[in-house]
Amino acid sequence: MKSVGRLFAVATPVVLALAGSALVAAPVQAEPEPCADVEVVFARGTFEPAGVGGTGQSFVDSLRAKTEGKSVDVYAVNYPASLDFGAAADGVIDASNRVRDVAARCPDTKIVIGGYSQGAAVAAYITEDSIPQGFDLPPGITEPMPASVADHVAAVALFGKPSSGFMQMIYSGAPPINVGSRYTAKTTDLCIPGDPVCSTGGGPGSHNAYVADGLTDQAAAFAADKINAASGPSGRTRQAATG
Repeated sequence: MKSVGRLFAVATPVVLALAGSALVAAPVQAEPEPCADVEVVFARGTFEPAGVGGTGQSFVDSLRAKTEGKSVDVYAVNYPASLDFGAAADGVIDASNRVRDVAARCPDTKIVIGGYSQGAAVAAYITEDSIPQGFDLPPGITEPMPASVADHVAAVALFGKPSSGFMQMIYSGAPPINVGSRYTAKTTDLCIPGDPVCSTGGGPGSHNAYVADGLTDQAAAFAADKINAASGPSGRTRQAATG
């Protein structure tokens, strides 16, 4: 099935995630990162180069255009995005850590979680309400994100999220990929009809058409509406929290 994996991005059966001192000199305190109005945390698809990938970049570009006047930062989830599906757990841990960090450090920043294909599975897993029964936790994964974090997430955008049938074909015994109840109303889960990763039939062309078919723009419009609804009257963001 490796040939199928090379055509289509897939996900690992992971669940929700979280994952010296100097001898003489005192540690230097780093300056806190500035807080943007919006931060997009995006996981790329299989075999895409480091960064957010083509689908992710198209989504970010469109979101920036639709949120003119707001600063939009981007965080590319750090994981291999390879056929080593077990390593997708790295992405779940990294994405969860980043969302938690921004929520704590920048309470007014509106977070947008997103992912394409294998990355959509990574993004969806971090929203789950609970750990599926019967599955062992990979090292570094402890528990789902707390409910309080959901208040800081304005939107979730998923492109070509692997279906349960596709996951079982590629990785038998994988848990279902579900969006948690605290995120369903703010999630757009897009699947092109005929995309064999998230539906049935079709071919690799369908799975690679989210930009060409305008679905990244559609998702950006959805996210922009959610951001505006969550921003309040001023729509502005405070500077980084300290202390």
